[in-house]
Amino acid sequence: MATAASMAGQYHLYPGQSLAIHGRRPVLQPGRLRQLLAGQTPAQAVSTLGNVFTLCAHAHQRSARQALAAAQRSLTDHGSCATSFNDPPALLLLETARDHLRSIALDWPQRLGLAQAPAAQLAWLKGCPLPVVAPTPVSDEALAWRLLAQLNDWLANRVLQQASDAWLAQHRAPDALAAWCHTHARDLLPARCLDDGLQHSTALAQSAPALSLLDQNPARQQDRLLALVRQMQHEPDFCQYPTWHGQSAENGPWTRLRHATTPTTSATLPAVPPVTPPLAPVATQSTLEQRLASRWFELLELSQTTPESLAQGPAPLRSGVLVTGPGQALAWCEMARGLLLHWAHCAADGSVIDYKVIAPTEWNFHPQGTLGQALAVLSSTDSDTARRLAAVFDPCVVCTV
Repeated sequence: MATAASMAGQYHLYPGQSLAIHGRRPVLQPGRLRQLLAGQTPAQAVSTLGNVFTLCAHAHQRSARQALAAAQRSLTDHGSCATSFNDPPALLLLETARDHLRSIALDWPQRLGLAQAPAAQLAWLKGCPLPVVAPTPVSDEALAWRLLAQLNDWLANRVLQQASDAWLAQHRAPDALAAWCHTHARDLLPARCLDDGLQHSTALAQSAPALSLLDQNPARQQDRLLALVRQMQHEPDFCQYPTWHGQSAENGPWTRLRHATTPTTSATLPAVPPVTPPLAPVATQSTLEQRLASRWFELLELSQTTPESLAQGPAPLRSGVLVTGPGQALAWCEMARGLLLHWAHCAADGSVIDYKVIAPTEWNFHPQGTLGQALAVLSSTDSDTARRLAAVFDPCVVCTV
């Protein structure tokens, strides 16, 4: 039987070539997950998926629990097509913040080519209440809220030297962010990484639209998700090379539902047929480096979330589940790398019949996506820029130039 390592796959980047991205994940080849999980109980399937998708395993296991529970329940509960099996949102917020922190501390310096001794690389994390590597995700909601509050205090007092909400208000503009990064680049690793990115800022002549599956209007969102499920079911290689209405799409922290245009109330929305193209795609930011900065911004935003702020509005990270047929359900969550989707088909006893996953990496490393287009116009010898571009889209598998 194939091991998790052999199914992980990798991507190879070829700057200057018209087809600049080669590679795939064997685990997402047609029928591979069905072969791997068929006959497993929900608990077994959740454990297996956590071992296969080791980076952001908490998000994969969360989505798997939701999809499998909803699929099984749909065989006995014939109510609404939409249902809710969410874990407490604080758990997703905390573990996504941890994923951002780990990526910034460990991945950014390496992928951006910044030479720095490991000890110096981690020195800025002194006193951080959230270990970047944890043996198991936090499962206690009260503890998750405490750790988020402690993380916010640490960021404010030890890293930013001011309240994180005030810092964000002052530094969202590119010029203000660039000035702060340049000032603190010598003594603060995130600032140094962002400063390097901003100095090598790459404007985009062309970019893919932002993935717009989620929507403020529930009916429109349901139609979009059902349309996607039909593609997952009927196009064999769709999970490996996903597209949205014939186009590649960007998927990352900058494409969150909360960053979309001003929501419209359901009363003002026209009727939407079962299969319809999305509205005009959400505009993506002008440079790749601003996308990198969005991960730093989101770390600060997540740390500020409290039970009180959550009660006053929608969660910063959306998640949910949708029954898509008898014994079938789609679950999703916005996690560190973007929007994650799990689809499950279960028998009445809960055992798995079929299973499919679309992860953010497959959207962003699509050969015709924004990254592929940016790589294609580089010089064939420009490996440094190619590595920086790949860092922006944060692959969850090995990526070489």
